[in-house]
Amino acid sequence: MAQHQIKWLYLIILALMWGSSFILIKKGVEGLTAIQVGTFRVLIGAIILIIVGFNRLKKIKRADWKWLAISGFIGTFFPSILFAYAMTEIDSAVASILNSTVPLLALVVGVLFYKSRFQRSQFLGIIIGFIGCIVLIMIGANINQNQNYWYSALPVIASLMYAFNANIIKSHLQYLSAFAIAAGSFIIILPPTLVVLISSGFFDMNYLSQPEIQTSMLYIVLLAVFGTAVAKILFNRLIQLSDPVFSTSVTYLIPIVALFWGILDNESFSLWQLVAGAIILVGVYVSNLKRLK
Repeated sequence: MAQHQIKWLYLIILALMWGSSFILIKKGVEGLTAIQVGTFRVLIGAIILIIVGFNRLKKIKRADWKWLAISGFIGTFFPSILFAYAMTEIDSAVASILNSTVPLLALVVGVLFYKSRFQRSQFLGIIIGFIGCIVLIMIGANINQNQNYWYSALPVIASLMYAFNANIIKSHLQYLSAFAIAAGSFIIILPPTLVVLISSGFFDMNYLSQPEIQTSMLYIVLLAVFGTAVAKILFNRLIQLSDPVFSTSVTYLIPIVALFWGILDNESFSLWQLVAGAIILVGVYVSNLKRLK
């Protein structure tokens, strides 16, 4: 399969995985606290990635560990917690929509801090996609007027972290394999993850024996395996195959998947949200044209 086709395949698989992540977080915070959801997710993902990618650690140079540490904290640790807290107040679909600001932020970060160049088609496509996201937010605010939109700032902050992470991987860790990047970054954030999780009282046996806690844990295990461990490797590889703008365009597709799960979970949905989803897809397509004629 050609590289052009592979990167689109990765994009679609990631959209399905991460689009499903928001409903799993929503189910997780029904039994666990937000801090437990975020850190337990990281813990399970770290165990899997370190086991799978341990042999790749020897390829990491001493100078790379600084960037792997930054990548681990801003690409996984803090966003996992921020999204969990956000989901205690806003719907899964709204959180996924706010996550769609990542490509726009990745472009801005790249231009301001990494002297990246962008084509007119990329800028126009991101604007189109962002307009679609705004429409979705406005409709969601109309349908769900009881939501605390102060919490919407948390996914935006997490999205900014994702944008920096994408540029860091592309600029400083490009030569490393996706497995090495994932395993290296997770081995660094594992100790603080354990400290925070233990301090939350998560490992108390009376606490873990409660049925609602066990159910929430099952959702987070699924989230950690597919939405964190597997998806992290695919995303790192996608960045290497393409660029930060294309790779973060996955966040335009995520709301469509998240809205589907929201419908199944009885979240409100309208025809205009479907139209907004179509606008987002147009934005993804335009942002990846070589040039506009």
